Amino acid sequence: MILKTGFLKWKPDYDSAASEYGKAAVAFKNAKQFEQAKDACLREAVAHENNRALFHAAKAYEQAGMMLKEMQKLPEAVQLIEKASMMYLENGTPDTAAMALERAGKLIENVDPDKAVQLYQQTANVFENEERLRQAVELLGKASRLLVRGRRFDEAALSIQKEKNIYKEIENYPTCYKKTIAQVLVHLHRNDYVAAERCVRESYSIPGFNGSEDCAALEQLLEGYDQQDQDQVSEVCNSPLFKYMDNDYAKLGLSLVVPGGGVKKKVAAPPQAQPEGAPAPAAPAEEEEDEYAGGLC
Repeated sequence: MILKTGFLKWKPDYDSAASEYGKAAVAFKNAKQFEQAKDACLREAVAHENNRALFHAAKAYEQAGMMLKEMQKLPEAVQLIEKASMMYLENGTPDTAAMALERAGKLIENVDPDKAVQLYQQTANVFENEERLRQAVELLGKASRLLVRGRRFDEAALSIQKEKNIYKEIENYPTCYKKTIAQVLVHLHRNDYVAAERCVRESYSIPGFNGSEDCAALEQLLEGYDQQDQDQVSEVCNSPLFKYMDNDYAKLGLSLVVPGGGVKKKVAAPPQAQPEGAPAPAAPAEEEEDEYAGGLC
């Protein structure tokens, strides 16, 4: 009856309709009737849209998404929350849009990590546009770790570089060092030693990096990797500096294998002094001469 028009009522009362649908949604939710609660939220959202109340419409769509979450329909829930976030942006409330996108990312992370990466990156973009760089870089970090977990190393390298650029901009230099370690591990898992070495070389321009324990460890790691010295690489990657990084990067270090699965090259021991009168050690046998060394003729 609220939406019907008549001789004395020229316009549907969308505001009252939205309020009644909202009350119905709460009642259905309390009764654990989530399907009916979702339908009521969607009707509330449409009523708010017709009344040009975008913020309230977005809230109702987000609530409908949360009802779908209770029904374990996560992809559909995320779809509605994304719709809500776009309406928040249109309404001029980007912070609320970013929080909705992040919430959607958390919902879907274990079911569809690729979708979660996209949502976290969208959230970071919203925060970056608002010049809220600390919040932006936190979301980029979540995306980077998911990319590493999915072994999408090319994309992970780019994402970590973006993190590093923001940390440099906000002058959080110690975290830049840690991001350089993460970058090097990702590049080495891509079998790209040149890119890994370039990351370290470029980081020398970051205040305090040259001479830090991070820098020394990375130089030792690259040296071991270049010389196919698995023992040296494993020693660096098992050090506290690497083991206590974010779990996804620590795992990269522990699973890093040098090309060819090399082992530490043994250095010949210096000759020991012989006691006076002792017989001289036998000279190593010469290699057997190849009878064809001079050719067949």
